[in-house]
Amino acid sequence: MKKNKKSSYEGLQKNIRNLRTPRIEIFKNQYPDKDYVVSLDIPEFTCICPKTGLPDFAQIKVDYSPDKYCIELKSFKMYVVSFRNLGIFHENVVNKMMDDFALALRPKWIKITACFNPRGGITTTVTREYGKI
Repeated sequence: MKKNKKSSYEGLQKNIRNLRTPRIEIFKNQYPDKDYVVSLDIPEFTCICPKTGLPDFAQIKVDYSPDKYCIELKSFKMYVVSFRNLGIFHENVVNKMMDDFALALRPKWIKITACFNPRGGITTTVTREYGKI
């Protein structure tokens, strides 16, 4: 029986959950008693493939229903730009964003969808949802 070889991707994202990213600022929601959705579209998201070092491009959509706070957009822009030179897998982009966003905001509901441009003829779409609207 053949032994499985280790993947050449092994360990490339080992500490991704502990990655320090810029702080996402918030402001007080003046309508916490209302259920509404805020949509943020990031049409030119970029990061780096941790395997090849080549750029990855994506369209990311963040939909959330605020509770006590809303996202301050300039800080969110700086947060998004921090991924530009970061070697990170597509799945980890969405999970890291969700963790950071949910921690900063504690929304009623949030959904993050990232549609990465084709690489090797394959388009990757990653979606994660948190809470209930």
